[in-house]
Amino acid sequence: MNEREQELRAAAEKADQGHLFQFWESLSEDRRSKLLDICAGIDFQLVAQLAADLQKSSATGNSETGSTESAPEPPELFPLERNSKAENNAAKARALGEQLLRAGRLGYVLVAGGQASRLGYDGPKGNFPVGPVSERTLFEVHARRLLAASRKYGSKSPWYVMTSRANDATTRETFERNGYFGMDKGDVFFFTQDMLPALDEDGKILMAAMDLPFMAPNGHGGSLAALRSSGALDDMRERGIEEISYFQVDNPLVRPADELFIGLHSQCGAEMSSKAVEKVDPGEKVGVIGRMQGRMGIIEYSDLAPNLRDSRDASGKLRFRAGNIAVHLLRRDFVESLTKDRLELPWHRAAKVMQVIDESGQPAQRAGTKFETFVFDALGFCNQSVTLEVDRALEFSPVKNAEGSDSPATARADLCKLWSGWVQKAGMELPAADENGIVPIEIDPLLAESEQEFVALGALQPKRHPAGHLYE
Repeated sequence: MNEREQELRAAAEKADQGHLFQFWESLSEDRRSKLLDICAGIDFQLVAQLAADLQKSSATGNSETGSTESAPEPPELFPLERNSKAENNAAKARALGEQLLRAGRLGYVLVAGGQASRLGYDGPKGNFPVGPVSERTLFEVHARRLLAASRKYGSKSPWYVMTSRANDATTRETFERNGYFGMDKGDVFFFTQDMLPALDEDGKILMAAMDLPFMAPNGHGGSLAALRSSGALDDMRERGIEEISYFQVDNPLVRPADELFIGLHSQCGAEMSSKAVEKVDPGEKVGVIGRMQGRMGIIEYSDLAPNLRDSRDASGKLRFRAGNIAVHLLRRDFVESLTKDRLELPWHRAAKVMQVIDESGQPAQRAGTKFETFVFDALGFCNQSVTLEVDRALEFSPVKNAEGSDSPATARADLCKLWSGWVQKAGMELPAADENGIVPIEIDPLLAESEQEFVALGALQPKRHPAGHLYE
């Protein structure tokens, strides 16, 4: 037994997970090496803690730790509809945001660990085409928005792209093949989301194969820990980056370099801030931003009592209307403090029936628990936070489902509706609508990021494609 094997066996035994090596004698040298590599990446101290918590909650009947005994409260919104005082504040905030962008104080974190299997596409979700006319992918759309900000403000746009073990190699190859979508290779930093073992009802790590513990992603909150472990936070510090713009790959309308959001966040010295859209109705199944026991956080739609879910303010709007769209700003030093020793976020449990192997090495199905952290739980550690209400039509149309709501069809329709409005405002020709009433128009983010910018360009001639009109 070599020293490495001895150390890892001892760590597993101490955490009551010695069964990880139960098939050792039947493994080839390559498979033994694979098992040791995986075990080396397991935080056995954390696993022991999670197993103890799982056993404790099973005994008491609680599915989660923590408490939400006091009634939640809606957040203080910087509203979409503003009076003159709020508009003056917005103008000052935009000026500050522009200043920070010119100074190169912002870094961008894209959460892109997912596969597009739910969309019927084989590959990273970022490779999925969403451009209604150009068929540009989600990766390319986001890259062009960052390039637009870089050119507008004459500063770098360092991009930190979080992948997963499943799509890391393919994502890197995609960027390489596409010349990093016009960005400097040195400004794109890939890092991989950490994985955690799934546990059975007794707190034991499940085995997917004789040489493979059943591993699962540790949730989007794990992006914060991965920023530290990958060296991305060190890279940010060396570049002078003070603020992190966090967004997810599936929303082609996201605006990572929003001057107003950046300025409001900086003005109040917020550690973490959020964008929100107004819920379409009380029953919309989306988490809302609010305060629980005095701390900011996300209230899941299922946890909001009907009387609160349906309550309205004096203007007739829902009190709990701030729908979470997973767009945040975080101070770099705040992330550093949250991840100094170990990620300081609560763990959420997801019970699943999993395809594993049993004690004899045969395929079996077992009840198990996966553990995740959520990035929005970091709001609970903030002393100051801003919630900016934005227009759903301008900033949120995710691609999540193959059909129905939040699908490629709805995202492309929303993009076309937005851009056709800009073209119409500029007094230019619209192509004929298709059989679904959608006017097929696409405007490159490198050309214009807003209606105002587009109209200011004057009369333009689009590139006419069979699929529609493209302005670039």
